[in-house]
Amino acid sequence: MIEAIEDIATSDGAMETFFVRPERDGPYPAVLMLMDAPGIREELYDMARRLAAVGYSVLLPNLYYRAGRDTKYGPDVLTKGSADHTAMRAIRTKMTIPPVMSDIAAMLEHIDRTGIARPGSVGVHGYCMSGPYALAAAARYRDRVAAAASFYGTWIVSDAEESPHATLGQAKGELYISCAETDDLAPPDMVAELKRLFDASGAAGELEVHPGTHHGFAFPGRWCYDKPAAERHWERLIALYRRAIG
Repeated sequence: MIEAIEDIATSDGAMETFFVRPERDGPYPAVLMLMDAPGIREELYDMARRLAAVGYSVLLPNLYYRAGRDTKYGPDVLTKGSADHTAMRAIRTKMTIPPVMSDIAAMLEHIDRTGIARPGSVGVHGYCMSGPYALAAAARYRDRVAAAASFYGTWIVSDAEESPHATLGQAKGELYISCAETDDLAPPDMVAELKRLFDASGAAGELEVHPGTHHGFAFPGRWCYDKPAAERHWERLIALYRRAIG
């Protein structure tokens, strides 16, 4: 595998980004992997590596870069009241969709300028807070994003600017929305409303609720890790990308 950590220039600064792709052949289709709220960590690097190993050029940006370089946290980031949790939440609560769409544009421009991935269609997927970002990108960059996936995305139905629930029908690519059965950040009534909106939008794809799972089920380091559901998440994601971007 070839991997590196480099900066991508954006309108707001330098966005530290982890790149990983297969060592031989290529170029490979690009996948933008968007982090969850606890932020960049080795667990996410390993997930990017797993995806790259099956034939993708994966970009994993630190979406907290606007708050500076010191935005990577330890395991205490999930412990309420800890210093890392408090620091993370101070950044997370200020995150909105439009600036992240600008970051997506910068990544697409970087791909085109550097040739680190195959030109053309890309895939985007996000976890937790980034589920809405991935779906919003499918609408905003509909001529480029051929596949987008949200895994236990938070507050996908909201009054936020560019909230994806309002733009599902604008996406040209295939969408996959994966929800946990138990999730305080995407409660059952919200998922039901999202399903109704998704079905009415005419968008291609699927919304799936995974029985017996909790928010975060795909992360090996999380208390709620569910191996069968996590492997299903990989199966669904890789199949989606195979269909849409090769």
